[in-house]
Parts: sequence; structure tokens; C-alpha cells
Amino acid sequence: MWDYTKEVMDHFLHPRNMGEIADADAIGEVGNITCGDALKLYLKFDEAKEHVVDVKFQTFGCASAIASASALTELVKGKTLAEVEAITNDTIAEFLGSLPEEKMHCSVMGMEALQAAMASYRGEGDGKVPDHDHHNEDWDPEGLDRTVCTCFSVSERQIRNVITGNALTTVDQVTHYCKAGGACGGCKDEIAKILALVNGTAAVPVTAATEAKTELTPFQRMMKINEVVDTTIRPGLQADNGDMEIVDINGTTVTVRLRGACAGCPGAHITLKRWVETKLRELVDPAIVVAEA
Repeated sequence: MWDYTKEVMDHFLHPRNMGEIADADAIGEVGNITCGDALKLYLKFDEAKEHVVDVKFQTFGCASAIASASALTELVKGKTLAEVEAITNDTIAEFLGSLPEEKMHCSVMGMEALQAAMASYRGEGDGKVPDHDHHNEDWDPEGLDRTVCTCFSVSERQIRNVITGNALTTVDQVTHYCKAGGACGGCKDEIAKILALVNGTAAVPVTAATEAKTELTPFQRMMKINEVVDTTIRPGLQADNGDMEIVDINGTTVTVRLRGACAGCPGAHITLKRWVETKLRELVDPAIVVAEA
């Protein structure tokens, strides 16, 4: 289970400043519901445009996403524009007493929404983090806005930003901070190359280790699937008031039934594919397919 602080649980169970501001001076949007997380931030300034007098948020995501957004609004309210500009994902995590590394992408999402809102207020954008699926060399001469992780639409620029902003050194850390590489894993070698470029080190291939794994027998695979579900997947779901059970294992097809908050959730399919199936492919067998009972 995720080791959530009391502050995280408080902001998750009792989120502050939820809603929208009809006459907001700045709006920032980040994320995509199809990827599992999305946040919309509204800011209202005083007449002199020097302080934030009101802030609201709307979000779709896990407990950490809700807590991070709530914490962000508390950090922003009453602050000067300069103080707002200085807020980072570390500021949000520290306000919450820390976040599990696997959930740091939620604090990054809050920071990006704030940056998008301020950029829009300054007339430098439309308040949305750019859609990186349509790269345009004319406005991105260095190619940094090319999509590296197509599963979560994460650009090279976003990956470089989390690496430099948080002194990251491994591909897993990059995944925890921006989700890149967290689904099919096909971009992990590319992430390793970016890490090497940013940190001035030699790139270490990631997929080679996966290709070198010894093939499991059907019994070994079944036992390993149960182990990963019980020790890694279910605790993560339970931390967000959800759960699951294995209904059947037939070769590389795993049939499961979602429980608790996960049952009937609009994002259930995303949970199965982006979390359950991804973890089983990563830790057991890359050929595994997860189906819902």
C-alpha cells in the first residue's frame, strides 16, 4: 500500500477549493482523461493584479492527484504573482509531507497546470499544455516537443524538465515523475538516451534485460502473476479505495474482476490496461493480456 502522509489523506478526503471560477483571470489545463489524470486550475487576481484572491480546481485522478491539486490551491491563495511563479512540484510534495515516488507525477501535473495558467495570463498560450501528437518543426526547431511516450503523450521537453528539475538518474524515476514509459514500455530505451544526454552519462539500454529473461513455465507464470497482484497491484488499488481479484489465468490471458471504487468506474478500462496489465507485463511476462470478467 502507498505510504500516504496524514496531510495527503486529509487533502484527499477533504479537498479544498474544488469547483470553478466563472470569471477567472487565468485558467490552466493539463493531462488527458484517456491517460487517467487531468487537472483544470482557475485563478482570480485582485484589482491591482498583484495577488491571487481566489483559486479553484477540477480534477480526474487518484487520491494523490486530488490531494496535490488541493494542496496547490492552498499554496497559491493570497500569494503574489512572483510567489506563485516560484511554486514547483517539490513545493507541493513538501506541503503534503512527501508523496510516494510512484505518485510524484501528480505533483508535476499540478505544477504544469499552474505554469499553463500563468502563461495564459501573460498572453503566452491558451492555458493548455501543448498536444505533442502533432509536432511542428516550424515552432519547435530543436525537436524537443516531439512525442517520446505515445501512450501518455509525453514530449522530450517534459522528460528533460522533470530530469533537470528533480535530479533524476533512472528511467523508473522518470516514469514516476511524468508517467513516460509506464504503459507499453516501448519508449524506455529512448528515455534512457535522454537521461544520458541531460546528465552527460552513457545510455544504458532498458529492453535488453527484458529480452534476456528466462521463459516461465505455465505453473511458474501463474504463481508469479498471483504474487505480483498480491504484493504490488492490489495494494496500489486499495490505497485509492479500490481492489481486484483474479478470476482465471489461461496461459498469458488473465481475467480479473474489479472491486470497491474501481468497480463501475469510468476509468476502469484505463486502470486495467495502464496499471494492471502494464505491471504484469513488466514484472511477469510481456505477452500478458488482462481482461475484465
